[in-house]
Amino acid sequence: MDRRVYFTPAQLGRHAVPNRIVLPPLTRQRAAQPGDVPTDLMADYYRQRASAGFMITEGAQIEPRGQGYSWTPGIYSEEQIAGWRKVTQAVHAQGGVIFAQLWHVGRVSHNALQPNGEAPIAPSAIAPQKVKAFIETGPGVGELVQPPTPRALTVPEIRELVQMYAQAARNAIEAGFDGVEIHAANGYLVNQFISARANQRQDEYGGSVDNRLRFLREIVAAVSEAVGPDRLGVRFTPLFESTDQDRVYIGLVEDDPHATYIAAIKILEDANVAYVSIAEADWDNAPDLPLSFRKAVRAVYSGRVIYAGKYTPERGARLLETGLADFIAFGRTFIANPDLPARIFNSWPLNPLRPEYLYGGSEKGFTDYPVYSQSANVEPL
Repeated sequence: MDRRVYFTPAQLGRHAVPNRIVLPPLTRQRAAQPGDVPTDLMADYYRQRASAGFMITEGAQIEPRGQGYSWTPGIYSEEQIAGWRKVTQAVHAQGGVIFAQLWHVGRVSHNALQPNGEAPIAPSAIAPQKVKAFIETGPGVGELVQPPTPRALTVPEIRELVQMYAQAARNAIEAGFDGVEIHAANGYLVNQFISARANQRQDEYGGSVDNRLRFLREIVAAVSEAVGPDRLGVRFTPLFESTDQDRVYIGLVEDDPHATYIAAIKILEDANVAYVSIAEADWDNAPDLPLSFRKAVRAVYSGRVIYAGKYTPERGARLLETGLADFIAFGRTFIANPDLPARIFNSWPLNPLRPEYLYGGSEKGFTDYPVYSQSANVEPL
C-alpha cells in the first residue's frame, strides 16, 4: 500500500483536481435562522478543508418541503444563494473545487417542518420505520420525532419536482458552485422512488425497476440540461445485507440490490455524468460491499467512481490501487482533521472526533479542530 496513490491529479468532469481525497456531504445543522441560510461560519468550515481533491456540501434542500431536520441549509431562496456564494468564494480563494448536494427528504420529515403543517410528500403513503425527523423545540434545542404517514405525490407534482431539482442546480451555479450532486441515497426522496419497499405506485413511476428509476432518470436529464452533465454527480447507498436498525443509517434494502443499482448507474453512463458516489454501510460489523458489485460498477460506468464508508487511509489506498475506485471520501475523519490530505501524505496522526458536536451548535466541534504541527503537534487554523 502506497499513500502516494492519493496524490495523482485527476480529471473530474470539466475540473482538474490535485488529489483523490474527497470531503463527502455531511449534515452539520448550522444554517442561520430564520430562512435556513448558509453563514460565514459555514464558509470558514469549508475553507479549512479546501485542500481536498474536491468537496461536496452538506445536503441543501431544494424546496421548503424537502427539509427533514431543523437548521439545515436550503438552496431555493435568494438569501440562501447569497449565503452559499460566501462559501464558494472562500473555497475558491484557496484553490478548492466544491459541489452542492441537492437534497429532498421526502417522507423523512414532520408536519412541524412542512409549509402550513401539511403532511410530508412521498411516492406512496407509507410511513418510514425506525427513522426520525428532527424538529426545533426551542432556540438551539430540538428533538427527534417519528415522521407521520406521508401524502402520495400526483404525477404532475412529480414532474414539478423534477424541475425543482433543475432550478436548484441553476441556483447552485449562480452561487458559484463548480457542480452539483443529486442525493439519491439514505432513504430520502429519490431513494424512496427507487425502492419497492417505499414505492408501491401503480403508474409509470412504480412497479418495475425501470419505472421506479424513472424519477431519477428524469432528474438527471433535467439537471444535465440545466448545468451540463460534466458538472453533475449522483450519490447512492446500495445495501446488500441489513437489519431493520441498519436502515436508519443507510437507506432502503432492495430484494436485488445488485440489479437495481447497476441499472441506476447505467442511467448515469447514458447521461455521461461526471461521477457516481457510493456510500457504503459504516457502522460496526457492517457488511462489506461485494467485490462483484464493485467490478460491475466499473464495467458499466466510464465516469469517476467515489467510495465512502469505513475507510482508513490504508484501506482507501488499497482500493485506489485496484483501479476500482478513482476517489475515496472520508467523512467524520475529515470533520476532525481539516488538513486531512497533508496528514495522509505525511502519515501524521489524526485528531479524534468529538461526536457530541456533530449536529447543531456554533464553532465548537465545527471550525475549531487543529491542524497538525510537527513542532507543537497541533496548531489552530
